[in-house]
Amino acid sequence: MTLTEIHKEIEETSERRTELWQVLSHGHDPVAASELKSLSEHLDRLWDEERTLKAALRFGDRDHIVARARVEERLERAA
Repeated sequence: MTLTEIHKEIEETSERRTELWQVLSHGHDPVAASELKSLSEHLDRLWDEERTLKAALRFGDRDHIVARARVEERLERAA
């Protein structure tokens, strides 16, 4: 997924969540409350995915960074 796609999905999910808050402001609705909880969890995952993708774009692949750090650590211990 690209940053643009993630931002679009975050926007759409946030709009739906706002609609559900409006529904719940008129009284408890178990279906709306359940969907709201699910959407909030989905938004958390989307934000995590966005942060991970931004970090990868800025600093490179996480596995590559970890491998490079391990090599540097071994070199420091050997010196």
